[in-house]
Amino acid sequence: MYSTNSRIDLPVVVKDSWQYPERDEEGDLLRQATESGVTNVARYYHHETVRINGKSDDILGIRRGLSIPTLKSRQGSVKSTTSRSRSRRGRKDQESASGLKRSSDCVDTLLPPPHSKRTQSSSPTKTPTNNPPLNRVHRRVIVRDFGRPIYKSSSRAALLAGLEGCIKGYDSLYQNAGMIQLNEDDENPSWRAFLIDLDLAIRVERDGFSGARGKTGTRAFMAIGVLYGEKHSFMHDLESFFWVLFWVCIHYDGPGKGRVVERFEEWNYANTENLAYEKKGLVSDEGDFLRIAEQNFTPYYQPLASWVNLLRRVVFPDGRRWKKLNPHLSSEIMDVLRRAQSDSNVLGQGS
Repeated sequence: MYSTNSRIDLPVVVKDSWQYPERDEEGDLLRQATESGVTNVARYYHHETVRINGKSDDILGIRRGLSIPTLKSRQGSVKSTTSRSRSRRGRKDQESASGLKRSSDCVDTLLPPPHSKRTQSSSPTKTPTNNPPLNRVHRRVIVRDFGRPIYKSSSRAALLAGLEGCIKGYDSLYQNAGMIQLNEDDENPSWRAFLIDLDLAIRVERDGFSGARGKTGTRAFMAIGVLYGEKHSFMHDLESFFWVLFWVCIHYDGPGKGRVVERFEEWNYANTENLAYEKKGLVSDEGDFLRIAEQNFTPYYQPLASWVNLLRRVVFPDGRRWKKLNPHLSSEIMDVLRRAQSDSNVLGQGS
């Protein structure tokens, strides 16, 4: 996957992804974060745009020569575009001087992944237009840290400590590097927890979404305001940590012991405004929230119900989604997580 003239004497992780050309490159953001001294974020090592036969690897290149149906004309004939047309949207992606070549027999294994739980609000495949097909570029990032997913935390207290560490990383990313973004992982040689995936990150000083198309992110973890299409804020990301913990408590009955709960599984695919409405109703009344937690949290995570409810109070004052920025919100969330780690019920058998 990666070659260099010098020997790599440390473990690294190689991540390939397909990104819109107009987005900030994840590798640039990770490098900036590392150079800014950000803590609890995977450390940058290298990034590049993957190249085939000297050309950047992208969706339009893979589809070259294919006719793609677009909007029907008045006469009923179907217009089409070919992927030879290059998207003019956004800036031209930067090609790495050390970009790698790959042979044609690797194409099948490195094609863009199937539809995932990360979503966008409007899919170009569902709404035919006369515009050229959207493009994505095959980019590669190498980082120096790796760990286990947070849902595989060895105990309830470890899960809470992992979330606390992730929020520290997020806070450092926001304060030191001026970025906002969420994704999490745990168990790091230097830190107990750290953030990964800056592919959806944006710099705070930029207007709008840095070229983002629609509402992007893991839908089940998206803040209510983001589901409504609000301009992204650090408050949205901190709210997402609440939804991550809520999701884990419902879908895992111990380290890595996942299950499917149909009602909440639908969050990955629901209409964004309908999901926002459902989330608002879920957090609006304390009694209802505790009843939902009792009915849906797994036995393993039942001891966290009262603490998740306390987080609900912090993140959603008076049972309502926030309207004013709270610069102390990350500290308030971490305070709840720290206190929960000392709770005898949380530390009890199977903790």
